[in-house]
Amino acid sequence: MAQLIGGLGTSHIPAIGSAIHKGLQQDPYWKPFFDGFPPIQAWLKEKKPDVLVLFYNDHGLNFFLDKMPTFAVGAAPEYHNADEGWGIPTLPPFKGDLDLSWHIINTLVEKEFDIVTCQEMLVDHACSLPLKLFWPEGDCPVTVVPICINTVQFPLPKPGRVYAMGKAVGEAIQSWDSSKKVAVLASGGLSHQLDGERAGFINKAFDLQFLDSLESNPEWATQFSVHELVEKTGTQGVELLMWLAMRGALASGGGSKVRRVTGNYHIPISNTATAALVLEVA
Repeated sequence: MAQLIGGLGTSHIPAIGSAIHKGLQQDPYWKPFFDGFPPIQAWLKEKKPDVLVLFYNDHGLNFFLDKMPTFAVGAAPEYHNADEGWGIPTLPPFKGDLDLSWHIINTLVEKEFDIVTCQEMLVDHACSLPLKLFWPEGDCPVTVVPICINTVQFPLPKPGRVYAMGKAVGEAIQSWDSSKKVAVLASGGLSHQLDGERAGFINKAFDLQFLDSLESNPEWATQFSVHELVEKTGTQGVELLMWLAMRGALASGGGSKVRRVTGNYHIPISNTATAALVLEVA
């Protein structure tokens, strides 16, 4: 069976791509953010995952306001980056893992999650930036399975539903008939709001409590409704649902013990609270 080795998390602000392209990693504005990644890169170099299951939110590339699935799973042989023009000009396609994709899809449907299956899927900065942050040199060395979660248009999935979906994905990974090592990734910002009366809103205290809960109390955030999360984290802060799905995957198979390998929290980058995290399965 496949081995689920751990979970990663990072923010995915489009301007990060521009900073990478311009070589601004040591610029005083960017350095506190980029300083969080060498320990993650070292962990990945040691553990050498073969596949990355990536929880992210689409920004109007595949799905727009007229068609917005709650959960969508990629089942493509490769995923082309269609950057919105903010960041890295060219990136080669990311290779998919069709066998794991279909195993996850079949498992989710069996467990009564109504999902959209995407045999063609473009990816934006929410997928490309984490992969470039984790593997800054050369092509991405892992195959990927992208899983999109709606955080754009109401109705949004309840935190408890997202956690349960992540748990089902983790069970699928661990029942996959393969000798490969798999990691799960959460791509999304923590508290931030980009528009409206609360534009610029950041809730550091909630962010830090949420990050702590991912290690010690994984279901803590499921006590809140979606509207409560929006109130506490901002309109776009509900992207933390990706982090909850990642943690759910690590809690699959009756186990929930993880070890925090490294983490980083920094505010603000582009009016957004940013974080990076590695949780290793105990």
